[in-house]
Amino acid sequence: MHLNRITTGLGLSVSLLSASSAWAAQMSDDNFGIDLKITAQSEDDRDLGTRDGGDVHGIALDVRPWVYGERGNWSAFALGQAVTATDIIETDTLQSNESEASSSGGNTGREPDKSYLALREFWVDYKGLTAYPGEHLRLGRQRMRSDDGTWWDTNIEALRWSFDTTLLKAHVGVAERYSDYRTDLDELAPEDEDRQHLFGDISTQWKPGHWLGFKAHHSRDTGELANPGEAIDEMSKRYTGDLTWLGLSADGDFFNRRSTMPLNYWAQATWLNGDIDELEQQVIGDQRLANGARNVDVNAWAVDLGLRWNIDDNWRLGGAYARGSGGGDDDSSEQFRQTGLESNRSNFTGTNARMHRFGEAFRGELSNLQVATAFTSWQLRDDYDASLVYHQFWRVDDQQDIGDSGIIAPLQAGEKEVGQELDLVVTKYFKQGLLPASMAEHLDERSALVRFRGGVFKPGKAYGSDTDALMHRAFVDFIWRF
Repeated sequence: MHLNRITTGLGLSVSLLSASSAWAAQMSDDNFGIDLKITAQSEDDRDLGTRDGGDVHGIALDVRPWVYGERGNWSAFALGQAVTATDIIETDTLQSNESEASSSGGNTGREPDKSYLALREFWVDYKGLTAYPGEHLRLGRQRMRSDDGTWWDTNIEALRWSFDTTLLKAHVGVAERYSDYRTDLDELAPEDEDRQHLFGDISTQWKPGHWLGFKAHHSRDTGELANPGEAIDEMSKRYTGDLTWLGLSADGDFFNRRSTMPLNYWAQATWLNGDIDELEQQVIGDQRLANGARNVDVNAWAVDLGLRWNIDDNWRLGGAYARGSGGGDDDSSEQFRQTGLESNRSNFTGTNARMHRFGEAFRGELSNLQVATAFTSWQLRDDYDASLVYHQFWRVDDQQDIGDSGIIAPLQAGEKEVGQELDLVVTKYFKQGLLPASMAEHLDERSALVRFRGGVFKPGKAYGSDTDALMHRAFVDFIWRF
């Protein structure tokens, strides 16, 4: 099964890369280039001092060559990656907490290397189905992203149809991850193995700067859980089954940094329903073993709210609140979980820099978690921007664990206070306009920049009194595109 997946994925990549070569004769110098990124990282005790390791200090070079071509209604794109570093450095903001945690876990199937090669994107695109200029159909490994980042923001193999006009935007597609396309990762993450996604969204602008939207996502996990008595490790699935998310949103240019409205707002409510088989475990000696599975009905919800005041052309002030439900019993669960394709990164502070919605250090998932946020941001023309953000985190149910996060220390039962965090992101931009307009959709940042992004997390009572008083995660990124 695993070999078939690899073969299928590699076959898809070869076919798409071969298709892209058909455009080679049509391409000018603006259709290929290299992104150069140098990242220095300092991280102290993601385990809060509860075990050995957990520190990262080093520097990495990340080189990403890309090629893009068009011919009539067809286009093709491929983006590679080569990384070399002095430590396990995070050069990719889409990197999941799961792959970070495995760097200290010793599991060879998901153990990242200091240096690796990767294929980030490869796709073909057709835009001739309708006469609308913003409509297209795309097949291959591609970037899927929602503005808020809490539903989708990942590279994944997908067939996706997009419709984008001034008054109406819509997407619909299917996706499944077959490989990470990295030379250092031999296995898929267990939550991605045998998991298919069906998704769609639609939004309409009912007056200038004001949008109403609807999102839907269904995931079906057809994998197998460990049999009773089998050993459980990081690569074991924790649940299988079907989950469906439905969301309603109201957006007042909250993610539009060029908005001229005095107030920007964001409100989203999400409902989660499903039926899953959840792995039960027992610990015998120093070994964790499977103890069967139980069928669980999932009925959960989440809310995400934000308000930003644009004081003038330079200063902004705002706040946000998010809550993912928690609780349940043996036969039912009220604990919300996200789609698994999210990054939780967006430019919610009103600048060009995307930040983690739940802390640059903590990096929480909206699952049995409540978050209150206050922020201020500043920007000077297109040359500088800065954001200062404060977060306070609580558990909704103090008897249950929270979802995925950048902290790997255990929580104590009976305490809700998870902690608080202060984030700072500062960016200096250089040499605007080097990139061709055709690439604006595919590359996040402008041509060149230097950015500091970091957070300091102070654990609360839920982590116990024997943990470290502070944990930090900080980066300095230098990016040049040519």
